[in-house]
Amino acid sequence: MKKKTPRRASALPAGEAIFSAKKAKALPHPFVLDALEAALPETRPMFGCTAVYVGEKIVMILRDKAGADPDSGVWIATIPEHHDSLRRELPSLRSITVFGSGVTGWQVLPVTGPEFEEEALRACEMVLVGDPRIGKIPGEKRKTTPRVKPAAKTTERAVTSKPAAKAAAKKPAAKATKPAAKAQRASR
Repeated sequence: MKKKTPRRASALPAGEAIFSAKKAKALPHPFVLDALEAALPETRPMFGCTAVYVGEKIVMILRDKAGADPDSGVWIATIPEHHDSLRRELPSLRSITVFGSGVTGWQVLPVTGPEFEEEALRACEMVLVGDPRIGKIPGEKRKTTPRVKPAAKTTERAVTSKPAAKAAAKKPAAKATKPAAKAQRASR
């Protein structure tokens, strides 16, 4: 019996490769990477956005989502202790909302802000001079007070471990000598 070849729903236009590569998504806010060029920034995809690393630190995330997304813009990696001082230099800086209503280490310069590009460039200048308020080493936790484990309880008397106690209980009584054993068998 002759096999039928499956029909194609639509043919590819002439000159288009069957295994064409996926087109790269446009980089959001490319002027940020231009401003950080001297620091040799590296980008990686993260949360559907573009993370910007300088050395081992993540310093920013570039986000440009369609629609009225309040968190589109330049996210700044920092810690809550630096929020107020950074806001004095970057007035439109605020907490992101995508992770909920709580305060996070991520702050955003919203693309809808009146001075978005100027403030984003100012943040880039701060990264270039090594401002310690911007940037985090991924996976590094802030210092916390170590938890003290309670000491193991001990008793005054010696405690034999269960395996040792079981081995002692299974140990047979002293073996009888050979002549005594023969005499015992003979009497049976």
